[in-house]
Amino acid sequence: MENSSKSNNEDVNTTNEKQNIDNMNLKLLNNLKKGQEIEVENFEIKTSETSAPPRYNSGSIILAMENAGKLIEDEELREQIKGAGIGTSATRAEIIKKLERISYIAINNKTQIITPTKKGEIIYDVVNNSMPDMLNPKLTASWEKGLDMVAKKEIKPDVFMEKLESYINSKVNKLVVKW
Repeated sequence: MENSSKSNNEDVNTTNEKQNIDNMNLKLLNNLKKGQEIEVENFEIKTSETSAPPRYNSGSIILAMENAGKLIEDEELREQIKGAGIGTSATRAEIIKKLERISYIAINNKTQIITPTKKGEIIYDVVNNSMPDMLNPKLTASWEKGLDMVAKKEIKPDVFMEKLESYINSKVNKLVVKW
């Protein structure tokens, strides 16, 4: 019994020493100024590999669509999409079903893991290379803002639709010219 408690005390002491050293190192790093030189006694390199983030499943993709606004830096636009995200609660599942129906994604029946199809990857590459802003939640937020302005009667619906159609047509026309 005595050896066991001695061993436990040694483990606690070793852990405390490591924590003290880590705290001292952290304090040292926090006090460094740009361009300041320090003497290094030793170092070690840790090798590891990053892993890809887990694939979306049918539930997590809905949550990501709901929370898309968190990626937007512009505060006004972020607020605009904050409560909405991409799509509405009524349309998000239908959006996913349509993407599967037109073979842009495949959903594993057992695990519900979503995987892009070759066709989906090609479409993504075309859009990303020719009109990347179409993939940015900031664009959705600006459209939501326009719809909100229509709802508040700050802009007429036909004016909003005209601007939206003009924007989309300009993107599509650039795409047609490029390809």
